[in-house]
Amino acid sequence: MNKTIRRTSVFVLVLVLALLGRATWVQAYEGKALANDSKNRRKTIAQYAQPLGNIVVAGSPVTGSKRTESGDLAYERSYAEGALYSAVTGYSSQAYGATQLEGIYSGILDGTDDRLKNPVDAVTRKQQEPGTVVTTIDPDVQKAGYRALGGTKGAAVAIDPATGRILAMVSTPSYDPGKIAGTTDGDAWQELLDDPDKPLVNRALRQPLPPGSTFKLVVAAAALEDGLYSSVDVRTDSPDPYTLPNTRTVLPNENRYAPCEDATIRTALRYSCNNVFGKMAADLGQDKVRAMAEKFGFNDAEQDVPVRAYPSVYPSGMDAAQTALTGIGQFDVTATPLQMAMVSAAISNDGRLAAPHMVSEVVDSDGDALESFDDGDATRVVSEATAEQLRSAMVTVVEEGTGSNAAVPGAEVGGKTGTAQHGENNSKTPYAWFTSYAKDPATGKQVAVAVLIEDSGAARSEVSGNGLAAPVARKMMAAALK
Repeated sequence: MNKTIRRTSVFVLVLVLALLGRATWVQAYEGKALANDSKNRRKTIAQYAQPLGNIVVAGSPVTGSKRTESGDLAYERSYAEGALYSAVTGYSSQAYGATQLEGIYSGILDGTDDRLKNPVDAVTRKQQEPGTVVTTIDPDVQKAGYRALGGTKGAAVAIDPATGRILAMVSTPSYDPGKIAGTTDGDAWQELLDDPDKPLVNRALRQPLPPGSTFKLVVAAAALEDGLYSSVDVRTDSPDPYTLPNTRTVLPNENRYAPCEDATIRTALRYSCNNVFGKMAADLGQDKVRAMAEKFGFNDAEQDVPVRAYPSVYPSGMDAAQTALTGIGQFDVTATPLQMAMVSAAISNDGRLAAPHMVSEVVDSDGDALESFDDGDATRVVSEATAEQLRSAMVTVVEEGTGSNAAVPGAEVGGKTGTAQHGENNSKTPYAWFTSYAKDPATGKQVAVAVLIEDSGAARSEVSGNGLAAPVARKMMAAALK
């Protein structure tokens, strides 16, 4: 063999070895990443190769599957009362992906998750039967909130304070996820994207807005825990009118005839006195108010229920005047309905906040649990004594004050209204809030509810937490206690 042939043979051998090495690398190290790539058509084919597992509410599936008529995707997702539960399920679309529970548990629901027994049969390549996602949603409470919100732009959340179970999560206007489940639903998808009311946004979790006077509960909790005031019935040091520190700006009260000068916390909550809570926040200072807000869940960037909620924010780096404005839930304070329901839930539950969750367990096709969420995993937010005093003051708000529309016959109901400014110089229609709890003394049942009305279409003069949001809360609380 001459030198040229030997060199050529060595070169070819090196090329063969390089090819084998590259093939081994791709198969052994990059294979999983390529298989899971969203652009891999085989992944989508496998995802819809068989009927999908279901999301379950009170023992009944609210999702389903139907056979497709053409193409290489055998099944597509279907929904029972899709608009009612869209804020819970999200959507699973062959063209646009999956969101919320559909997205988080897509592998469980399509049978490809590694936690399933033998996710793919090595011989037949058939996928394991999919699993099931069991929610904590109470259909009666969900329906009560959805129907009460009706055509308004808003959201509502109901929580069992003792367990943290989310009993309802509603966002309106809603949408039917079944209309965007296939590959030929482009017109329906574009219509949702173009809708100025943004029905695809889950307002209950993912649109924090100024909470207005509902945040006064957090400030009151901070004042009682700090010892600034020993009781909700001790008179505060609160001039009326109150001028924001180091400014000439007067913080007005909504009701100029209300007895807000040096009012007790009970009276200040009853009449929603801005002067009391503005000065209270300034006296406490931003650090103490922020610390209390964070105990309730504000500024938590990883609040998963298991869908991740956008953080509710209590700001930092403020001057004294700005801190005073946060005392009435303005300046840069923002909150989701989930967050404000958590505030009432902790107060109802003797000062302990049970971790909110809307999935109780995830099971495989045999019913064996793959993932479980513990009920009642709680942390101390305020003392029992503080929680008891706040409940007493919140009951006064409902029985004698601005929250009368939330009363449920036969139940102990406490609440707090809120009307938050919207737009530059409050030029747009304000947001209407209500956060509350209810207890049935006969059965021991309890529930916490928060409602946000972002836009009801009502005249500006008719917008109030009691007028718009409290009636929604009342219907949800009544359904929960039934």
